[in-house]
Amino acid sequence: MSLLEMTGIRGGYGAGDDILKGIDLRVEAGEIVVVVGPNGAGKSTAMKAVFGMVNVREGRMIFDGMDIMRCRSDRLARLGISYVPQENNVFASMTVHENLEMGGFIRRDDFAGQLDRVYDIFPPLKEKRGARAGALSGGQRQMVAMGRALMLEPKLLLLDEPTAGLSPAFTDLIFEKIVEVNSAGVSILMVEQNAKQALGIAHRGYVLALGANRHEDTGANLLANREVADMFLGG
Repeated sequence: MSLLEMTGIRGGYGAGDDILKGIDLRVEAGEIVVVVGPNGAGKSTAMKAVFGMVNVREGRMIFDGMDIMRCRSDRLARLGISYVPQENNVFASMTVHENLEMGGFIRRDDFAGQLDRVYDIFPPLKEKRGARAGALSGGQRQMVAMGRALMLEPKLLLLDEPTAGLSPAFTDLIFEKIVEVNSAGVSILMVEQNAKQALGIAHRGYVLALGANRHEDTGANLLANREVADMFLGG
């Protein structure tokens, strides 16, 4: 059984037209799955649908054997799904350490050990633990956002455009950290604009266009697919 399985998902925002037009998507335990495609393809909407932020009108969505079609985001977090949005993903006025502590707000146990593990994954955050998150660079803020999401020790981490607007050096670093987090046992579903680099670390990938599936394959095979390269990866 897949960790996450979405079948025939149709939905959008409010009462407007469907943005997702019957997409199918799955994540196996231990995988990095990347969703790519042109602007307006429905990539981020698909991600938000998983986390209960979209009006899903049709389809089936199963996580870890449980039907999550009508689950609220707070319930999904307790089930083991963490979501890092593209924008406004840190508490700017709080320190790095306070942001990470907020990540464990629904836990009732001692999460000091997980806090130490997050600092081990992101050493720059330990050095900046007393700094206001809003004063950090874009790459450092992204590490804070990812670290906070990991405080719940999720089974599935959702990342929406994690390298958007970052320098090449920070982009490389974030991809390295994504692989490191995955190697520690966290499955990852990621929407990413740096499609070639993302598919390079992906176990599998999906190409969406106009709210529907266009291609599904291993990351390596999608990179080698001439049609995918010409139409969606810039040649």
